[in-house]
Amino acid sequence: MSERRQFVRLLMAIVVVLAAFGGLAFRVGQLHLDDNPELRATVAKTRRVEQQILVGRGRILDRRGAILAMDLTVYRLNADPQMILRDGLVEAYASLFARKLGLDRALVETRLRQPERRQVYLANELSEDDRQRLLELKLKHVWLEPVSARHYPQHNLASHVVGFSNTEGVGSAGVEQALDEVLRGVPGVRVSLQDGKRREMLDRRILEIPPQAGADVHLTIDINLQAMAEGALDQAVQQHRPLGAWAVIQDVRTGEILAMASRPDFDLNAYGRTPPERMRNCPAAYVHEPGSTFKIGVIAAGLNEGIIRPETVFDCENGLWMYRNRPLRDFHPYGRLTVADVLKKSSNIGAAKIALMLGDSRLERYLREFGIGRPTGVELPGEEGGIFRSRSQWDVLAPTRIAMGHSVGVTTLQMLGIMSAVGNHGFLMKPVVVKRVVDAKGRTVREFAPGVASRPIREDTARLMCALLAHATEEGGTGRRAAVPGYRVAGKTGTATKPGPGGYDENRNIASFVGVIPAEDPVLAIAVAVDEPQPEHTGGVVAAPVFRQIAQEAVRYLNIPPSETAEAGAPGDVPSDGPGAGDEEADHADWATL
Repeated sequence: MSERRQFVRLLMAIVVVLAAFGGLAFRVGQLHLDDNPELRATVAKTRRVEQQILVGRGRILDRRGAILAMDLTVYRLNADPQMILRDGLVEAYASLFARKLGLDRALVETRLRQPERRQVYLANELSEDDRQRLLELKLKHVWLEPVSARHYPQHNLASHVVGFSNTEGVGSAGVEQALDEVLRGVPGVRVSLQDGKRREMLDRRILEIPPQAGADVHLTIDINLQAMAEGALDQAVQQHRPLGAWAVIQDVRTGEILAMASRPDFDLNAYGRTPPERMRNCPAAYVHEPGSTFKIGVIAAGLNEGIIRPETVFDCENGLWMYRNRPLRDFHPYGRLTVADVLKKSSNIGAAKIALMLGDSRLERYLREFGIGRPTGVELPGEEGGIFRSRSQWDVLAPTRIAMGHSVGVTTLQMLGIMSAVGNHGFLMKPVVVKRVVDAKGRTVREFAPGVASRPIREDTARLMCALLAHATEEGGTGRRAAVPGYRVAGKTGTATKPGPGGYDENRNIASFVGVIPAEDPVLAIAVAVDEPQPEHTGGVVAAPVFRQIAQEAVRYLNIPPSETAEAGAPGDVPSDGPGAGDEEADHADWATL
């Protein structure tokens, strides 16, 4: 009887099991064969994956093809905290990664002690060497993911021009920002299905739109000239301890910027640790009163109008002129000076009298045609247009102060434009830093041709100004320390007193020099500015020697032929940088009236 009972029980168990499997089989068949739109939509949704196909940014190169910015493949270290916790590997992995990769051990442990997580990243940018070391260890529950990272091989060089892209791949400064749209390209899209192990099923790919790679941007910058300019600024900073210093080199014939340097600078690969004030591109974004370099535009206007000639004589009032019951001073007392000597000696009084002869209307018109009061349009973000009020807002003293570079705000790039126009037969060229844009297939898709912004003065006036400005760099001129052996230099010094609480502060100045070389047939225009140098503070003593250092290296590098006649050109004729006759001092006026 007991055997029969056991048999019945076994039979019943078999029936139950078969029924269970039969029901399961029926349900599986129903799920696969029945028309159930909601269920099919749910399954498809969980298996359907839409993936963005990222593409690297284009490169930034200098005019000779040297790479300034590029994308590199680096690796992101990922881990599965749930499995690492299960296997008791947290402390071992934290110690290992701290030792092998220099990661913060406590931070690694914190990230790994998250049992609800199946993926965290431990390191964002690992090199190929790091990758190889990790692969050799054959670690469980960790994996490497290739990602693209922006890299700047030249580090600090031309940092303010090149700029940087942020961690999201968006250009955030310099050319990286200005041409972000062409550099970043267009990401692609891939829509596909995955299997149970989250692997793509290639035969079930639904859609794929390939990415369009970013274009390369070729700059007008020459990294060798850039290094020369930055080296000269570094020496000036070391010698004069200023708040900052900057310089620009331009091809006067095309407007191409060959070098643009600012101090302080920063490492583009460490932009996240850089204070914002170090990122300002001073030649284009720092507005200041130019001082005596502004006399170039005023005297050129007078010559172009024919109201003065180089031999026209002005009474410079022995250094103190009372105009409208307000004093205007020259640092050195001068009596009667020709226009040529007004420029050479940098007489404020002589320049003011020329401005009055021009009249408000012509003075304003010429200065606006020289580009004052508007951005130059260079392909860089953050450029300022300066400050130049309409003549309807001038008082009776304004022309005399404007003539000496006060009560007007400019950028160094604008002052360089005036000097370049003088060196380029009167044509003011639009400055450019981008030469061309080349797509991933090597085709030039955009080219930046030289463009004329205006022509403020005639060719004969421009040639005459070059000759007059060449005297300013000879013995007795304020710019004699800018002389380059074997070449004639045409240029002008500037020493602008900076405004402070309650007026102008005589102890705070911007020393500058702007010039062209060679004077008889200019090729290069160079501008230098030094902000609050100490203890010397004049453009002739501080900025002119920086110009000389940059210019003499640049003409040698570019094989620019020497001048046939150069009064200051013989070796040994370059004056020392110590004080002496002909130094230009700060421009003085009755500041309370401005």
